[in-house]
This record gives sequence, C-alpha cells and structure tokens, in this order.
Amino acid sequence: MVTTHNLGFPRIGAKRELKFGLESYWKGLSDQETLTSLAAQLRALHWQQQSVLDFIPVGDFSFYDQVLDMSFTLGNVPERVSGREGIALDNYFRVARGRSAGDSDCSCVHAGEMTKWFDTNYHYIVPEFTADTAFNLDASRLLAQIEESRAQGHQIKPVIIGPVSYLWLGKSKDASDRLALLERLLPVYAELLNALSEAGVTWVQIDEPVLVTELSAEWKHAFTLAYHHLKSTPVQLLLATYFGALQDNLQLTCELPVAGLHLDAISAQDEVSRVIDWLPAHKVLSLGVINGRNVWKTDLNATLEWLIPVYQKLSSRLWLAPSCSLLHVPVDLGVETQLDTEVSNWLAFALQKLEELQVLATALNKGRASVEAELTENAEAIASRRNSRRVHNAKVKSAVAELDSAWGQRASDYAQRATKQGKLLNLPAFPTTTIGSFPQTTEIRQARQQFRAGRLNTADYTTLMQKEIQRCVEEQEALGLDVLVHGEAERNDMVEYFGEQLEGYIFSQFGWVQSYGSRCVKPPIIYGDIARPSAMTVTWTGYAQSLTQKPMKGMLTGPVTILNWSFVRDDQPRATTCYQLALAIREEVLELEKSGVQIIQIDEAALREGLPLRKSQWQSYLDWAVASFRIAANGVKDETQIHTHMCYSEFNDIIQAIADMDADVITIETSRSDMELLDVFDDFRYPNEIGPGVYDIHSPNIPSETQVVKLMKKAAQRIPVERLWVNPDCGLKTRQWDEVRPALKNMVAAAQALRKAYAPVRAN
Repeated sequence: MVTTHNLGFPRIGAKRELKFGLESYWKGLSDQETLTSLAAQLRALHWQQQSVLDFIPVGDFSFYDQVLDMSFTLGNVPERVSGREGIALDNYFRVARGRSAGDSDCSCVHAGEMTKWFDTNYHYIVPEFTADTAFNLDASRLLAQIEESRAQGHQIKPVIIGPVSYLWLGKSKDASDRLALLERLLPVYAELLNALSEAGVTWVQIDEPVLVTELSAEWKHAFTLAYHHLKSTPVQLLLATYFGALQDNLQLTCELPVAGLHLDAISAQDEVSRVIDWLPAHKVLSLGVINGRNVWKTDLNATLEWLIPVYQKLSSRLWLAPSCSLLHVPVDLGVETQLDTEVSNWLAFALQKLEELQVLATALNKGRASVEAELTENAEAIASRRNSRRVHNAKVKSAVAELDSAWGQRASDYAQRATKQGKLLNLPAFPTTTIGSFPQTTEIRQARQQFRAGRLNTADYTTLMQKEIQRCVEEQEALGLDVLVHGEAERNDMVEYFGEQLEGYIFSQFGWVQSYGSRCVKPPIIYGDIARPSAMTVTWTGYAQSLTQKPMKGMLTGPVTILNWSFVRDDQPRATTCYQLALAIREEVLELEKSGVQIIQIDEAALREGLPLRKSQWQSYLDWAVASFRIAANGVKDETQIHTHMCYSEFNDIIQAIADMDADVITIETSRSDMELLDVFDDFRYPNEIGPGVYDIHSPNIPSETQVVKLMKKAAQRIPVERLWVNPDCGLKTRQWDEVRPALKNMVAAAQALRKAYAPVRAN
C-alpha cells in the first residue's frame, strides 16, 4: 500500500489566529499561558485536519520561524540574548524581532538577521556562528509536541532541519568556517534523534533542501560525514529535499545511509526514474506529487499516468506527499464565499491538496475505479481552465510580441540624467526619504473593511483616506524629510492593491500566507493575461502633491515583485506573464509623469527571490527580470527620477544585474546586517545613487542618531557621499506612530549631522 504523509502545514491559522495572538502577547495585552494555549489549540486542529494521512508532521509549528526553532533546539543562541534573565520564549522573540513582551527600550537587543527561505517569500532568522560556537541540546519543544499529538491519537513524523542545511543557512560572524562546526554539531543531532526514539518515534523527517543547490566538494563531503555519523541512531530517517532537482547531487543523495528520500516531483519529475535506479532496494521513495507552492488544482489523471508505472516498480516503498511544506499556500478554499465560482473551481489550497493526495493514493491502492467520480470531476476542472476565454487576451499577447530592447532604454545615461534631476529637485546632501508606506492604523483598516463591505460609500471613504494622507504629509514635513510619500493609506498590500485593478487577477478573502513572524500576506492569483483598464495611483499621488511644495514620490510595485508575490498561472512561461505586468506598470509610470510627478519609485523587493536555486540558471531569469523592470521604468524623460527598492536578501552576487536595471536611485536593506551587504562595493563601483537602509523597520527598536550616523559612515567608505541617501530599510506600515516618529526624527538628525561632517556639494 502507498503511504501518505505531509512535510508541513500552515501554522498561522485559517483566520490568522496565531498572528493576532502573537501581537497581543508582544503588546503586553495577554500572557504566555494565553499564547501557548492558543498554539496548542491550533496544533490540535491542524493535526486533526491532516489525520487522514498515514503520517502527520510534528515540529513544523512555530511561534516565529522553524530555523530559529532549530537554533534554540541546538542551543545556538546568540550571546547577547543567552545571558538575559526571563522565560525562554522571551529570549526567542528577542532574537526574532529585537524585543519581547514587556521589554523597555533600554532592554532591546539586536534582532537576528532575516533573509529569504530559498526562492520563496518566507523569511527565516539566520543562524549565527563563530569559531567558538558550542551546541547543547534542548529538545523540550519538540518532545512536548510529540506528547501532545500522541495523546490525541495521531501517527506522527517529527520534522527537523538537517545538520548540513542548518550550517549552510547560517552566517559566520567572525569569518570562520561554518563547516568546521560540523564535528561539534553532529553529536547533538545524534542526541536529539536518540531522544526522539526514546519518545517512541520511528520515522523522522530531516530536511536537507540545500541538496537542490550547487554545492562545492567540501559541502558534498559534509553530507557523507554527517549521515554516516547519524546512521547508527535508532530512528528511520526520511531525508527531504524540495524546491528543485538534485542534478549533480542525485547519486550522493541516493547513496546516503538513510531509510528514505523525499524528492520534489513537481520540480524534478524528470529525475524520478533516475532516482529509482540509484536508490537501494531497501529504501523508501517519497514523491512530492502535489504542488506545495501554488494554488492550482493538480491534473490528477495526468499525474496517475506517470505514477502507476512507478508504483508497479516500488509497491509499498512508494510514499506520496506534497512537493514541500504547505506553509507556502493558504489553508482552506472551503471558507471562501466570494471567489468567482469558475476560477475557484480551478484552485486547491492546503486542505484541498491533501484531498488530492488521498485520491491519488486511493487510485493506486484500490484502482482508478474506486475514485472515478473524483477523477472525472478533476478532469472537467482542468479542461474548463484550459479552454476558458477569460484566460486569454489577444491584444495583450500582441503587445508582448511587439516588445524589443528599445522599450527598456532611457534617452540618456545616468550622469546626464543626474545633472538634470539635480537642477530640478535641488535636494541637499544625504537626502532623506522613506520607502513608501506609513503606519496602517486601526482607523485606516476599519475604513477599508467598511468600504469593502459596502457600509461606507466611495465619497466618504475617499474623504477618510485623504485625511490620512494629509496627516502623513504633515508628519513628514514636521520631521523635516526631503522627499515625501503619501503613506499608502488606501492600500491593503503592495501587490494586492495593484492586482485588484488589473485584469487577469482574482482575490481570496482568507488566502493568507506567512511571510515572517506575525506578518502575513494574501497573494493575489494570476489566472489570465494582464491588462490595465485605468489609472491606479495617479489621483491619490496628485492629491498628496497638492499638499506640499516638496517632491512627492509616486509609489508603484514593480512587475517582477508583483509576479513573485502572486500565485502565478502555470500554463505559460513566467517571463511572458512578467512582460505583461511590465507593460501595465509602464502605462501607470507614464501617466504619473504626465500628471507632474517628478520622482517615481518602482519597488522590486522580490527580485532576488525569483532566482533559480542553481547559479548556472540565474542569467536566464535575470535577463527577463531586468528587462521587465526596464520596460516598466524607462519610458520617462531624463528629468524624471526613477527609484527602486529591494529588501531582506543577499544582493552581492547579483549586483551587476541590479546596476543593469539603471534606476537613478536604489534603496536596500542593510541595517540588520550592519552594512555587510555593502561589502560588494569594495570591488564593484555602483554607477548610480543608493540609499542603504539604516532603520530596521521589522523590529520595534528605535535607532539612535549615533547608530544611523555610524551606519552611514560605513556606507560612505564605499559609496561617494554625493550619491548617498538616508532612509529606512523597508516600508513602515507594520509599525506604530509612536515608534516611527522618534526613529525618523533620529534619522533626519543623523542626515543633518552627516551634512556638516562631510559638507559635500550635490550636482545641480
């Protein structure tokens, strides 16, 4: 019989219950007991929802991040936190976000660095290592959850991050070799596996996703060392890979001394037969046959066509699962009551994906006739989507076909543009600005909810939003910022807001996905060709500009970010969809310029996360991604200044591609990494202007003037001061005004101090 299991389940809750519980705790409105009780309720519900499976995952639930959980399990806690008094949960949150419940400003600590989880929009807290790092097991979290699940009668499979991936995901703080720590780390892993065995566990899922990346000989050898060390532990290990194909790591992976292997058969279907040939006859092969990263129904009949021969070869050695953890998709399509019925019939969220998994397993175990009705219904849905007239727009396809390189070229090079822009804008040295959004207050959210529900008419809603925009402009002028933004009060999300105004998109009510901690996003769904029926931002930006004499930035989300932060159609190349988005944003850019906007920011926060996991495939992606940005941005006159923004990713290895975007000003995150991301400028001369983010907006900590000056002086060692801007590292929508005001006040004061210290002359 085929065995079914899951690699992980969304932890935030179908209605974001964990988000609200966390934020209540952090604000001191609830206590630890309330928070842990909520967590137990969510785990119980999620386990029950997965109970149809032969094995359900345990340990995939997290209060913030699974990598941070693993750091605490291994006793790898930063020294700035480990010596502090108080409960362990508070120290955990201090690493995650710099502060926990009840912490005063004076007790804040530096939050751990945060970056993207492979090529997803999930963020993890980067493990920190030094040459002296020691590891000490604390399995209490995992053992407690095992006891919980057992008491509820579930057949379980604990989930942990493997030792090699854990080291690979981390960062050395003293330039020491992370792999040198493997010898210290492995005994702690062996101790953990022994503890799990003593708790009655038979199978453990050990995630090693780095096996789908390009690894040096040293990292490959580390896998051999690690799993030969762990092979004597008394549990059966299911080594899980996902997000890509094994390629040159296939033989190594198949030969590791583990009881089973999970392969992402969505990304690596072509490797299934090779893995079967290489895998020893005693090992289990788990195939990820349901896409864990997108929301489209699986073509069950097509999947069965290639699965049946595999089952005939493997029999009971075949396990079935989603391709990866379902953390990356919404929980339940069944709670959606307002989705268009035709498009809804094409979708599957986490719970529906588990149902699809059961249909496939039943068809293999009992024959297709046992699920004929389900297979017929699925075939009809697949055909409906393929043949729908709503999916295809001939005019859009024609516009994309006509694109050529001229669409992405500015009239003049940066130096000429900078001179013209300098004369027009007349900004001081170290000009200050923000990334776009300001706090989304309770009043703003309530007004938006009432407007959507029809309890607030368009005129009254517009008046309320204009009031918030006016407040935002007045606050910025009082603070002394040089380039203002309208604050985005009218926007629910930087992608969803635009998607709602574009053809080819559809939106869920409860399709929330965790981005980091308590931060959730509701990715829109691209089901058809993209077109822009009318202006999306011009009226709001024009109103804001009418309130001030200072430059007002037009704020747009770039085509690559809209693509990467949406659930994207899978029936055409991603590049084609991105070009469609680029043309729609280009129309908005040109209309903003025509209305008199002098600065337009086109955010490409997600540029890097779309990179393939193997560097050998990067250039193809970067070619069409950079071209898409240039198509969107570069139809303007020289005098119009184009900004872009990127956040929380490593950019050093794609810096040439970023320069090729040819934005006049780029803003990036550098605060959590202490300007480490600017090391690339020691060797690479970035040609345009840059704003290294000096204020970590994902932490409630308020930067001091001294801290900002220190960070900017580090930047000035690498970037000519006349090309430096001062700004936060991301938008401010998740922060409170009582945090934002003092932080920006200190940032502006730091800029003024820098002007005195350097006294540069800006080109104008």
